[in-house]
Amino acid sequence: MRFLVAAILLMHVSLISAKRPHILFIVADDLGWNDVGFRNPDMFTPNIDKIAHQGVIFESAYVLPVCSPSRSTFMSGMYPYHTGLQHIVIGDQKVCLPLHLRTLPQQLKEVGYATHAVGKWHLGFCNWNCTPTYRGFDSYLGYYHSQEDYYSHVQGGYLDFNDGERVAREFNGQYSTYVYTNRTTNIIEAHDPDVPLFMYLPYQNVHYPIQVPEKYSNMYPHVFNEGRKKFSGMVSALDEAFGNITNALFNKGMLDNTLILFTTDNGAEVFMYGDNYPLRGGKHTLWEGGTRGTSFMAGAGITQPGIHYNGLIHSVDWMPTLLGAAGAPQLPGLDGVNQWDSIRLNQQSKRTEFIYNLDDFPIPTQGHAGIRVGDWKLLLGYPGQTDGWTKPMNQTKDTLLLNNIYFAGDTPTYLFNIADDPNEYNNMADKRPDIVGKLTARINEYRLTYVAANYPPPDPQAREVAKKNGNAWAPGWC
Repeated sequence: MRFLVAAILLMHVSLISAKRPHILFIVADDLGWNDVGFRNPDMFTPNIDKIAHQGVIFESAYVLPVCSPSRSTFMSGMYPYHTGLQHIVIGDQKVCLPLHLRTLPQQLKEVGYATHAVGKWHLGFCNWNCTPTYRGFDSYLGYYHSQEDYYSHVQGGYLDFNDGERVAREFNGQYSTYVYTNRTTNIIEAHDPDVPLFMYLPYQNVHYPIQVPEKYSNMYPHVFNEGRKKFSGMVSALDEAFGNITNALFNKGMLDNTLILFTTDNGAEVFMYGDNYPLRGGKHTLWEGGTRGTSFMAGAGITQPGIHYNGLIHSVDWMPTLLGAAGAPQLPGLDGVNQWDSIRLNQQSKRTEFIYNLDDFPIPTQGHAGIRVGDWKLLLGYPGQTDGWTKPMNQTKDTLLLNNIYFAGDTPTYLFNIADDPNEYNNMADKRPDIVGKLTARINEYRLTYVAANYPPPDPQAREVAKKNGNAWAPGWC
């Protein structure tokens, strides 16, 4: 009898261990390296800090310099220079994440996941097939464009808010962070815990425009710069939302079996009061301030919590890594690699190099070319829009502009040893021409598979469709 009980208990434990984790993938928009409490004691983010310290904080996890390119990597596991999405998808353009690509939620659905997306899409919407519920999500609430008013949900003169395929006009006047959090907690409360859940939650915070209920900015009475004060409040509003969602998971009995991935999509926009200090530069650049992302992973499957992980990770890795955590089949041909064992067991990263970006578009704002191999980082040509090492209290536009005029080609050349010089003060290009030569040759190898940026001009038909749709943006013009 004792043997039978032991066998039953062992079977029960095996079933629990084999249970696929719920996955909560949260993306903060334009959150800087120094915009969270676990790096900056002036920031009030207790909920984020608590979970981050219980998990793995990434010190060398990279993203792309702007929104759409990073989001394309999250969904596809492919470098933007392979998909033509090196640039921001403005919205009213005939472009979207290529339809032949299989997305992360599509692959997770194959192994039984319920999939939901709430927040910013920004991967194109000229055709319904480009939109979230046609790319693997069971439901979607949010906006298609790059930015909008946090209360009216209007961009470019037209409403941009959809619940599935329906224009959602009922949220006018409601702060978007509240809307997204309420929808997410409702999904969790209604969910069957025995069914694995994939929740993709790309928040609007802390992207421009700088808007937040006053109670959050009032949490920073010591901040005299009004823009930074409001921005900091936006971070704390995001933190409260994070806490409400994790509480909902706890109350549902799902938190212990939830893997949480939190990441920014790019570095902070230094013109908009974000803080990447002490990293150089910010959004729109290949400097570390634009590409080394604030991020962490915590929860189900992490065996060594409470650590800082220094291994190289790139945003193309998140798709295969989450597939690995879910026990889902990997897709062949991805640029990303499965880092799940490296992260959960605190082992050496499976990545030794990555591409920051490759972009030959006539007027790029995201930098021309960059590569990391081991500790060495090489930038060729225009590195991006802004430069310098700034704190939000002393920034001015004049001191931050690198060059208003794009200069073409592979010069100038910048070489840094990121292990010795993580903040990119010392250009080693003249001192180590051998390394420059090796890394340039490596970039040229990658260029053999380069796909030019798909960046058409705005299509007037998009606004015509919006007018016919009750002055609300909608697909149906490509």
